[in-house]
Amino acid sequence: IASKFLTPSKFALEIEKIVAEENLNYIDAIVHYCEINELEVESVTKLISKPLKERLKNDANNLNFMKKTSRAKLPL
Repeated sequence: IASKFLTPSKFALEIEKIVAEENLNYIDAIVHYCEINELEVESVTKLISKPLKERLKNDANNLNFMKKTSRAKLPL
């Protein structure tokens, strides 16, 4: 039962594992994790740590999902 209650650090480790094993970017890895565990993507926003948020921002910039400004911010 304790494994069901995620902390931001456990969540980040799970996402890092998916990125490495599945060769996905961080955005897709989080969506994949949510699909596997039958979670809404919106429900994991509080589990996203600062380093993971930076990686997400980097992915979003690389995929041109965000405007090219210095103040671009993900809605998390």
